[in-house]
Amino acid sequence: MASDIEIARAATMKPITEIGARLDIPAEALDAYGRTKAKVRADFIETLAGRPDGKLILVTAINPTPAGEGKTTTTVGLGDGLNRIGKKAAICLREPSLGPCFGMKGGAAGGGHAQVVPMEDINLHFTGDFHAITSAHNLLAALIDNHIYWGNAQGIDTRRVTWRRVMDMNDRALRQVVTSLGGVSNGFPRETGFDITVASEIMAILCLASDLADLQTRLGDIIVGYRRDRTPVTARDLEADGAMTVLLKEAMQPNLVQTLENNPAFVHGGPFANIAHGCNSVIATKTAMKLADYVVTEAGFGADLGAEKFFDIKCRKAGLSPDAVVIVATIRALKMNGGVAREDLGRENVEALARGAVNLGRHIENLRQFGVPVLVAINHFVTDTDAEVDAVKTYAEGLGVTAITCRHWADGSRGTEDLARKVVEVVDGGTASFQPLYPDELPLLAKIETVAKRIYRAGEVTADKSVLDQLARWEADGFGHLPVCMAKTQYSFSTDPTLRGAPEGHVVPVREVRLSAGAGFVVAICGEIMTMPGLPKVPAANAIRLDEAGNIEGLF
Repeated sequence: MASDIEIARAATMKPITEIGARLDIPAEALDAYGRTKAKVRADFIETLAGRPDGKLILVTAINPTPAGEGKTTTTVGLGDGLNRIGKKAAICLREPSLGPCFGMKGGAAGGGHAQVVPMEDINLHFTGDFHAITSAHNLLAALIDNHIYWGNAQGIDTRRVTWRRVMDMNDRALRQVVTSLGGVSNGFPRETGFDITVASEIMAILCLASDLADLQTRLGDIIVGYRRDRTPVTARDLEADGAMTVLLKEAMQPNLVQTLENNPAFVHGGPFANIAHGCNSVIATKTAMKLADYVVTEAGFGADLGAEKFFDIKCRKAGLSPDAVVIVATIRALKMNGGVAREDLGRENVEALARGAVNLGRHIENLRQFGVPVLVAINHFVTDTDAEVDAVKTYAEGLGVTAITCRHWADGSRGTEDLARKVVEVVDGGTASFQPLYPDELPLLAKIETVAKRIYRAGEVTADKSVLDQLARWEADGFGHLPVCMAKTQYSFSTDPTLRGAPEGHVVPVREVRLSAGAGFVVAICGEIMTMPGLPKVPAANAIRLDEAGNIEGLF
C-alpha cells in the first residue's frame, strides 16, 4: 500500500475555480493561492446571508488511544461518500499545526484514500493563517512591554501580565523564559513564556468571530494583565485591536481546497482542543452551510472534549443546530480500552473488545443529552475480524444506534456509501432537537460541575478557595453568562490519562481558571495541561526531507 504522501502526490487535482464552481462560487469570489488553493472573499460571503442553511453533521470519536481512531479521515470519507451518492456536500476541517507535523502526531489532512490536498501545502505553511495569528499575538505582546517601558500609563502590574508569546512549533525550552535582560534600554525584566500558536486566544477568537467587525471587538476584549487593584487591562486599552485586525484581515477568509476525489473542503483555523474549543472556524462552517446541502465537520479529541465544546461553545455562540453526530471508533482502540497491549492489537479478542466498548457506550449516552441523533462509524483496519466487527454492531444496536463499517482509508468514497446513505436518512428525518448541556444563566461553577458530572460522570468537583473566589469575581464583573471550556486529558473521561474505559465517581480537580474574554469562554484547567508541547526523542522532522526531484519525503 502506498504511503499517504505518495497517494496525495499521485492525485489529479482540479483547478480551485472548478472546485468553487461545484458550490456555485464564481471565480472572482476566490483569491487564489496558486492553482489548487484559494480564500473565499469576505464580500462574497456577505451576499449569502439570505440563503437557507444546509444540514450539519459532526464527526467525533471515542477517547483517543495510540491505536488511532481516524476522525479526520472519516470526515473526509463521509464527505466524499455523500458526493458519491449524488448529494451536494462539503467538509470543514481545522488547519494542521507545524508543531505536530515535525513532532510525533504528524499532519491532519486525513489518510489513505480519504485526504484533502494539496497535502504538503496544507500541513506546512498553507495560506499563512497561522503565521498571521502568530504575528498578531506577538504584536500585542510587544505592545505590552513597550507600554510598560514608556511610562506604563495604564498602571499594569508587571507581576500580573498574563499575555505570553507564541510560535507554531513544539519547543519545550521556551515554556518559561525571562525577557528584557541586558540593561535599562531593553525594558523591565519579567518572567513569561511561549505557548504554541494553536493555544493562542487569538486563534480561538478568529474561529468564533462572525466578521471583521466582530473580530476587532473580540480582540479588543482580550485581557492582557491586571493593575495593582486587580482591574483588568485589555488590548483595547493599549490601542492594539486595530493593528491586530489588520494583520488578520486575510486570515479571516476561509480556505477552499479539495479532497482526493475533487470534492470541496474548507480548511480554516485550528484552536487547541484542550485549552480552547477544538473546532474549525464559524465563518467556514456557516459559509459551507450556505453553499452545500450537507456539511460534515469534526471536533478535536474524543466526544467528551471536542463534541461537548462544539455543542456548548461553538454552536451556542454561532447559533448552529447540528442535525446528526457520527462517533468514530476502531476495533483496535476499543480493544486497547479493554486492556489489550498495543503489540497485541492485531489478534482477535472479542472479550477485550466487549470490555472496551463501554467507552463507546458512554459517548453515545452523553451525546444523546444534546438532542442530536447518533451514528457509529467503525473505521476498518485490515486486522479487524468479522467477529469483532459484529460484536461492535451488536453492542451499538443494543443501545439503539446503528454502527456501520467504513473502508474509506483503503477504498475512498466506495467505502463510505453505506454511512453516507444512513446519514442522509437520519438528517432528512428531522429528528434532531438540539439543546446545549446547560443554560447561559447557570453560575460558572455549576457549569463546570454539570460537564464534569453529566459528561465525565465524576462524583465530585474540587477547587481551592482562590479558584472559587476568581469565578465569583468574574461573575460580578459580568462574565457569568459565558460557557466553560474544560481543559483536561483527552485520553480518559477522568483527569487520569491511564484510566480507560468508562470510569465513574472520580474526582475532577479544577487547578486553575482562566478568562478568555475575547473568545468568550472561561477555561477550567483540570490536571496538568501543556500549552507548549515538546518534541519526542525521535521527532518526525528527522525523516522529512526533499528527494532528488524536489519532492517532500517523510511528511505524514
